Amino acid sequence: MVTEEFLAEMLPRQLAAEQALCRGDAEPRGQTWSHADPVTVFGASKAPVRRGWDEVSGLFKEVAASFSGLDAYEFELVAAGASGDLAYTVGFEHKTAVINGRTVTYTLRVTHVYRREDGVWQTVHRHGDHVES
Repeated sequence: MVTEEFLAEMLPRQLAAEQALCRGDAEPRGQTWSHADPVTVFGASKAPVRRGWDEVSGLFKEVAASFSGLDAYEFELVAAGASGDLAYTVGFEHKTAVINGRTVTYTLRVTHVYRREDGVWQTVHRHGDHVES
C-alpha cells in the first residue's frame, strides 16, 4: 500500500515536470526535487555527476535551455518501492523532442531515489543513460 500511495502522489508531479523540462521550462522539475543535501544527478549526456542543489539546479536549467518542444513522452515504469521516508522508481523515458532545433527520438533508462520531507515526496537522485539500439 505504501508504494501505491507514493506512486499516486509522486508520479503525476514528476511526469508533468519532465514534460515541462522538455518544453524548455526547468521550474517544475525544481519543485519536485529536494533542495537539501544530499542531492545528485548522474546525467545521460550533459554531465557525468552533479552534487548539491546549486550544481543540480544549474544542470536542469542547462538541459531545459536545449529543449524547445515535446512531440511525445511516455514513462514506462519497470519497478518501484517505498518504505518509511525513502522510495525509488526504475523505468524508461521514451521521448520525441526538439533539442537544439532538431527533432530527436530516444529512450533513457532512468532510476530515481526519493525522500519524504515534511510529508512531501521529493527527488534526491536521478541516474539516466541512453538505451543503445
